[in-house]
Amino acid sequence: MKFDLHTHHDRCGHASDKIKDYIEAAIQAGFQVIGISDHSPYFAHELDQPQPGIAMARSDFPNYIAEVLRLKEQYQDRIEVLLGVESDFYIDQIELYRSSYEPYPFDYIIGSVHQTRGVSIFNRTRWKGKDDAEQLDEKKHYYELIRDSANSGLFQILGHIDAMKGYYPGFADIRGAESEIDEALKAVAANDISIEINTSGGTKDCGGWYPSDAILERALHFGADVTFGSDAHVPSRVGDDWELVRKRLREIGFSRWVFFRQKRKVIVPL
Repeated sequence: MKFDLHTHHDRCGHASDKIKDYIEAAIQAGFQVIGISDHSPYFAHELDQPQPGIAMARSDFPNYIAEVLRLKEQYQDRIEVLLGVESDFYIDQIELYRSSYEPYPFDYIIGSVHQTRGVSIFNRTRWKGKDDAEQLDEKKHYYELIRDSANSGLFQILGHIDAMKGYYPGFADIRGAESEIDEALKAVAANDISIEINTSGGTKDCGGWYPSDAILERALHFGADVTFGSDAHVPSRVGDDWELVRKRLREIGFSRWVFFRQKRKVIVPL
């Protein structure tokens, strides 16, 4: 069974095409399951859409849900369409986000740390002028937030858990945060959720996938489940590298991966 749980569309402002185009791309690629998971609005901001090039308007969120549910029904005989969202994780706003999602029948919610200390993880300049100790502190803090997101009880999937390397490949070489990474992975296993293998890293400076093989090996050691997400922002990337990821997971030692339906884990043998 082929599935892809991480896709975006034009509503977020930095992806192209409509939801229907991603569903059609998944069908053409031979997938049985496609998840729609556009970026959550900034629920806590006073403006309806403070960053139009990053996330949808708060007022548009119900329209997003309704469209996915309509397409789920429309395509039910051709492919299973899952309702998801990629949610920002702000530890001080977690209850607001929880209450904002509660009315809707999500199949899964991806929790992604996109900012630490108020700065985007993809901001290249955040590393300028930082010495080794300061860089290590940033990396530890990042994984502490990922651990907290796993323990929040809100998410079924944690998104791109080493994406801080996206535009700063040197992030992967910062040593000393192994304990924090392990604690995050233990929290994933303890809460019976999953991390994603996200193939959009290949579109960034770091190349490859998120997370690294080293982290995937640790995830297997601690019994953390994995899922697949292309993080497609154009329909042509739906399912990108799916077969290669499956092969690599088997080489590492995984025997299964998972997706979520009505927030319940569906196990798929590798």
